[in-house]
Amino acid sequence: MISKFIFNNQYLFEELSLYEKEMLQKVMQIKNYRKNETIFTEGTIPNGIFFLKEGKVKKYKVDNDGREQIIYIYNAGEFFGYSAILSNDSYGDTTQAIESSVIAFISKENFLNILDQSKVFSKLLLKSLSHEFSVMANLMTVLSQRTVRERVALSLLILHNKYKTDFLENKIYITLSRTDLASMVGTASETLARILHDFREEHLIVMEGRKIHLTNLEKLTRIVNVYR
Repeated sequence: MISKFIFNNQYLFEELSLYEKEMLQKVMQIKNYRKNETIFTEGTIPNGIFFLKEGKVKKYKVDNDGREQIIYIYNAGEFFGYSAILSNDSYGDTTQAIESSVIAFISKENFLNILDQSKVFSKLLLKSLSHEFSVMANLMTVLSQRTVRERVALSLLILHNKYKTDFLENKIYITLSRTDLASMVGTASETLARILHDFREEHLIVMEGRKIHLTNLEKLTRIVNVYR
């Protein structure tokens, strides 16, 4: 059930041939981003796409009242920013590094040239866009129909999946800030704090400073599924 709320395109690069990978690597311009540094802003015209080599990046929108809603978190190995170029439109959201990150930039001209030369890459991007749209639709439904408690449980499960690639050991820590977690859930920080306290009292999570470790995935999943 949780899988329909989780999107990633890490498979894109891995499924390319060696020749196609080399084409991309040759035109990549590497840049280091500090924590909280913006990569691109909603409404601006795209001049290329991005490949996250190290770190994590949040994708978010800001409503008319200035409130931030995180709609996705990118992991290392994912491409982003390409949908605006493919649709010949401005960026529909803002992206920002949530930890120190290494990001490769591929210019629009180089990106379109590679698409012309690689049918495989084109098909993979279309597949990725279709999957992303489906996941975003599911997440928007959750925000409008589920309780805050359910949304917190779902967000923690999604983040558990995102952060598990960072650790070889069994204990997986979610290190997203409380402000960003509240933004992802779509609630106030005070409400989030109360629910996290309840989850800790129910032995569903352990909190070590700003880090969160999920101790009962089964019960958290049942909270998401309640009455569904």
